[in-house]
Amino acid sequence: QLQLVESGGGLVQPGGSLRLSCAASGATLNYYAIGWFRQAPGKEREGVSCISQSGSGTTYADSVSGRFTVSRDDAKTTAYLEMKSLKPEDTAVYFCAAVNTLLFNICLKLPESAVDTWGQGTLVTVSS
Repeated sequence: QLQLVESGGGLVQPGGSLRLSCAASGATLNYYAIGWFRQAPGKEREGVSCISQSGSGTTYADSVSGRFTVSRDDAKTTAYLEMKSLKPEDTAVYFCAAVNTLLFNICLKLPESAVDTWGQGTLVTVSS
């Protein structure tokens, strides 16, 4: 059974950078698109970025476009979210998810119930 574990979160100053990792175990990531989502305190979970099964397609929320970069290394069964120019409003728990490849085009808008496998999340705090 596929399991996902995020890492790389932490406290960073505004303008700083972090790289989140999403490591898979129990099954291969090769058959899935990968989504990154976040949930800030008191807010609903929102889609941040998604990468297609092949890695050739990526999507970003408007709020992070140009600052975040999603990638995947299927040989290492790991996906990444590179975050630059971080802002206080980026503060949230970040989750990765294995997404049915047929849903890639609507990945950012997927409700939580539409995703079978979630990681446990990693906290990113942007503060001076």
